[in-house]
Amino acid sequence: MRRTGSLIALALLLFAATTALAADKSHQRYRWTDAQGVAHFDDVLSDAAIQAGYDIIGDSGMKIRHVAPPRTAEQQKADDEAEAQKKAAEKAAATQVQQDAQMLAAYPTEQTLSDAHTAQLAMIDQYIQSTQISLQSQEKSLTDMLSHAADLERTGKPIPAPLSKQIETLRSNIEKQKAYIAAKQQEKIDSTAKFETELAHYREVRGKPRAQP
Repeated sequence: MRRTGSLIALALLLFAATTALAADKSHQRYRWTDAQGVAHFDDVLSDAAIQAGYDIIGDSGMKIRHVAPPRTAEQQKADDEAEAQKKAAEKAAATQVQQDAQMLAAYPTEQTLSDAHTAQLAMIDQYIQSTQISLQSQEKSLTDMLSHAADLERTGKPIPAPLSKQIETLRSNIEKQKAYIAAKQQEKIDSTAKFETELAHYREVRGKPRAQP
């Protein structure tokens, strides 16, 4: 019997609260401030209030909630750009975390990272040396052909077209090989500079606590 009375009392309290909220909502007003800083109270929601942003005021005089003014096209564009930048930064951070994990898996110690760099430089040196050997050979061939062409000119004989073509081809190949060697030498410099940056980043990552799974 006592339990039944409690349930009835609770139901009456809920009904009273619901009725009060409904009454408060039915008598709500709108408060907004214009560009001159003047506050307005309206019973009907006007376009001016919507454009300025407004407070919903209940029958008790308390603010129920605030409604912000609609975003302009420029503001919405700025919001979209900011959101896109935020997502791009989050994606870049996630990618960096993945790359760092792969780096630590590939190079468990600093020495293994250093050894990989040394091997890369050694390979570049091999490319340079083999190209230099070829370059020396072609330069010797070019010198011989130019000497032969000079001999022909001294004797008043024309330089055969095939010989001229070979000289032209050798000169072109020599220039390309010189450019290749210069590019590889620059690659060594760039690789060393990059390694210093990678090594500093490696030490930083190694010093960070591992994320808990």
